[in-house]
Amino acid sequence: MKFKYIGSLVLIFISLAAVLAFLSYYNILPVDSVVLQASRWLVLLSLFIYGFKKQSLTTWILISMFVGAEIGHDYPAVGVNLQVLSKVFLKMIKTIVAPLLFGTLVYGIAGHSDLKQVGRMGWKSILYFEVVTTLALFIGLLAINISQAGAGITLPPGHHEELQQIPPQTASDIILHIFPENIAKSIAEGQILQIVIFSIIFGIALAMVREDKRAPML
Repeated sequence: MKFKYIGSLVLIFISLAAVLAFLSYYNILPVDSVVLQASRWLVLLSLFIYGFKKQSLTTWILISMFVGAEIGHDYPAVGVNLQVLSKVFLKMIKTIVAPLLFGTLVYGIAGHSDLKQVGRMGWKSILYFEVVTTLALFIGLLAINISQAGAGITLPPGHHEELQQIPPQTASDIILHIFPENIAKSIAEGQILQIVIFSIIFGIALAMVREDKRAPML
């Protein structure tokens, strides 16, 4: 089957499932729950076929999200039992964060012989990060004020957790916390800022080493 035909088939199944769900939700036409469930699983089956043909990681991530949502909707008990897979996935993600940060920063800094150029790139990156973060903050504030998500929800008594009291930190405490005393400890505790600072300093130091000595490490 050609790839374009598979894409058309996916769109047809999605449209069919959406129409059936719409008719059932607004009581326009009585639709049996088995039919609704079958239509959703037909969509997932077509997405699986599309994913095998597409061979794209992004596609499979989206398909996995839909499969997880469908299992949680139709078989919540099974979804709860599958939590171990999500925990394994999150642990693997956390495992790769530190090596990825270290390798990217060190190679990006030490790979340039001109540290002034690296500095200019750094300032541009910081400016870009600040602008994008501020924009994302305003978008989030706008979305929550328009949608009023969570308004009217009353938690049952006994579900209010008390926040842990954190002692105030001085400026010197904050500065000391930025720099790691043991990089292995920082990685184990997930102290991302300490890993970033160590990687930057290591990259700058490596960039100052002679080219013939630096090249094998990169």
